[in-house]
Amino acid sequence: MMMFQKYRRILVFLSCILASGSSLAQEPFLKLSDAIQLGLENYNSIKAKKNYLKASEALVINAQKQFLPDVTAAIQNNYGTANGQFGSLYPYRGVGMAAAGPSSASQNWNTAFGALYASNVNWDIYTFGRLKASVDIARSQVSRDSLDLQQEKFAHAIKITASYFSLLTAQKFVEISKQNYKRVSALRDVIKARTANGLNAGVDSSITNAEVSNARLGEIEAQNIELQATNQLAILLNTPTKHFQLDTLYFSKIPEQLGSTLAIENNPTLQLVKSRISIAENTQKLLSRNKLPVISVFGSFQSKASGFDYDYSPTNNHVDKNYFSGIAPSRSNFILGAGMFWNFMSPTKINHQIKAQQFISEGLKSEYDLMENQLKSQMILADQRIENALLTYKESPIQLDAARNVYEQKAVLYKNGLSNIIDLTQALFVLNRAETNISVAYANVWQALVLKAASNGDIDLLIKQAR
Repeated sequence: MMMFQKYRRILVFLSCILASGSSLAQEPFLKLSDAIQLGLENYNSIKAKKNYLKASEALVINAQKQFLPDVTAAIQNNYGTANGQFGSLYPYRGVGMAAAGPSSASQNWNTAFGALYASNVNWDIYTFGRLKASVDIARSQVSRDSLDLQQEKFAHAIKITASYFSLLTAQKFVEISKQNYKRVSALRDVIKARTANGLNAGVDSSITNAEVSNARLGEIEAQNIELQATNQLAILLNTPTKHFQLDTLYFSKIPEQLGSTLAIENNPTLQLVKSRISIAENTQKLLSRNKLPVISVFGSFQSKASGFDYDYSPTNNHVDKNYFSGIAPSRSNFILGAGMFWNFMSPTKINHQIKAQQFISEGLKSEYDLMENQLKSQMILADQRIENALLTYKESPIQLDAARNVYEQKAVLYKNGLSNIIDLTQALFVLNRAETNISVAYANVWQALVLKAASNGDIDLLIKQAR
């Protein structure tokens, strides 16, 4: 019975190990390329700019269809009087109504049904480039929104990459802090034992207790930094905050390509400013075209119906009160024509709008020059960062090997009573710093690559080297 219980405990223990192992295996592994793809698909700002682009594309079709003629049709039934009166009327903004009938000596309230059936066609067949300018503006807005979307994707990919490496570095710091805590804790246990046996002074135990506490505080601080970096990456990916298992291969290799052949003019930020300049210039062209006339052709056909007979007069009250007789068309007219319509005051009204648009264009060109100079300076900074990061990358392993040798020597000397606790803790501090520095060296090379890609606008420089 006891043997059976023993085997059962062993089986339970093994099942727990397998269960924990399977849960660890199920933890998602987030590659940098997958993180970028996920962020570009999920981020709401990118979704918004996609919709803005679709709206601009719809406006291009709308601008192209403005060339089509205006065709209207109307059917009107009415009931009213037909009193006429000599005089003039200016129908300001549609105020007033028309009544066709003879003039009478006094007001009468004879009423009948009537109707109007009409169709009109008005077609601006030549606008001196006005419609083409409108289409050009709509197309330049599509180009702007498309470049705005590309720039947003580019900037977001850069942010995700930078955040990815920041979190990767933070996780590495947590790992180093835990290793340091274990190392100091093991040293404390050895010193406690030696102190209890009278081989070391009691102050050594106090010093190691302080170092253990300091290592624990360092571990907590590293975990806080990791939490912040994790939250930042989750925001950029638009996913719930959770533990991300990242690719640690970046701490064992550096990028194979650190230079870019892409011209700075192709930077998405500069391309976006260029598209805004294009919109301003096309708007200026459209305003200039608005000074010119419009050549139109037009035509109209209408039929009228009235319950008042053709010989109706104030003394001859021939009125048909029947609704269907009143709305039956009895007279028709048509007209065809062409004309040139020109508002001679347009140049006076539009000139200052054109000047304002010229100032806007010049302002955008100044913004372009400013952005170009900033990116050029950033490119120089990125090259210097890469150079310094490579120097640090080459120097860090030398520092780590030396620090390990010093720590091992000091530990042996201390155990043999040939060194003091201060020298040992100092060697421990140097080793911890060296382990941190080599991780930072790898991270700095990748972060320098991110800066290089951002300044050149070459996202492929990152994508093709991301796992």
